[in-house]
Amino acid sequence: MSYDFSQIKKEAAEVEEWFKKECSVLRTGRATPALVENLLVESYGARTPLKHIAAIGIEDAKTIRISPWDSSSLKDIEKAVSSSNLGVQPIADKDSIRIRLPDLTEERRISLKKILYEKLEEAKVSLKLKRDEVWKDIQEKQREGEITEDEKYRYKDDLQKIIDETVERLEEAAKKKEEEIKN
Repeated sequence: MSYDFSQIKKEAAEVEEWFKKECSVLRTGRATPALVENLLVESYGARTPLKHIAAIGIEDAKTIRISPWDSSSLKDIEKAVSSSNLGVQPIADKDSIRIRLPDLTEERRISLKKILYEKLEEAKVSLKLKRDEVWKDIQEKQREGEITEDEKYRYKDDLQKIIDETVERLEEAAKKKEEEIKN
């Protein structure tokens, strides 16, 4: 009998995906659609993610252009960007909105790094909790005689290997984001 690690692998991939998404919203001074695409805009009586009501493009390294599909939502988008915690001012023209990202201050860089590593720690804790659940299941199977003690420890090693590889990828992503924040 072999232990099925597919569920923990799936959950580890979800944690990794969550962390990468969290990293993408950290503003590094470089323009990216991820900064604004999930901003909720009051549109037709409902709060809708910006990416569902507008095209989001990059003009240059520091400028994002938002072009709504319905020009009547221009003011609502402008209001949503202004009230977001991005710390930017939208500039509206007749059919689109431009967002110019300011250079990061040293204080903001330190703050972003702190947030980045808090998110990394959150992801690691989540992985450890998932690992503990699987380890309890493995121990239970050994107690019930479904697997031998040798198999239990081999599965424990296999489980730890899955977790270690995921943590390594998370740390690589964090280092990459930290480099973006520095530059």
